[in-house]
Amino acid sequence: MTPALYEACKRAVHVIKSDGTVLRAGRASLFVLEQIGWGWAARLLMLPPFIWAVELGYALVARNRSFFARFLFTKEQRGQ
Repeated sequence: MTPALYEACKRAVHVIKSDGTVLRAGRASLFVLEQIGWGWAARLLMLPPFIWAVELGYALVARNRSFFARFLFTKEQRGQ
């Protein structure tokens, strides 16, 4: 991993596809969504204007991680 990629990964999730294509942020999230079986939703969200909303939403959450962390994943999962 290059130093530049290391720093970029601190700000957004990255996916490096087998062909060398690098996806980041919302597009990387949609790629993962497609890979885990939600391809129809990912393909729909990749279309404008949905992709713009995905990228905007990703940017808002990424810039305010500490705020959202207060509300998400706050309780330990029990019984595992």
